[in-house]
Amino acid sequence: MYRYISKTWEDNLKTRSRVIKDHAITWRREPAILRIERPSRLDRARKLGFKAKQGFVMLRIRVGRGGMRKSRPKSGRRPKHLGVVRIKAAISMQQVAERRVVKKFPNLTVMGSYVVYRDGKNQWFEIILVDPDHPSIKADSDLTWLSAKDAS
Repeated sequence: MYRYISKTWEDNLKTRSRVIKDHAITWRREPAILRIERPSRLDRARKLGFKAKQGFVMLRIRVGRGGMRKSRPKSGRRPKHLGVVRIKAAISMQQVAERRVVKKFPNLTVMGSYVVYRDGKNQWFEIILVDPDHPSIKADSDLTWLSAKDAS
């Protein structure tokens, strides 16, 4: 079944279907980081380890696209406040999205992320987070690596 979900998503993204465009229109009005109930792409989420149980958190994040070359301001400023320090072409937008989410939710661990949609200005990712201290996560034998990670 997941293969069909994956194929449908690939076809919709390639053809730029109206359904996904309508979703993107609503996503543009939403906050940059938004908690969602369930993943849009269930096949990708399951491959990355998502389970529909307590302790798992799904977020959709919007990251701006564009050139990695930001022009340096003309007038004098401290180097810290120029805004050119953290702009690196070597870091992918997906890594930027995960870094922003970890900064906002420091008590959760990132399991993975995937692209949902991309347009000329923005790129949307869905990120799977896990609460390693949640009792249902601690009891899950598949997720024992999370508690071992915290111990070290």
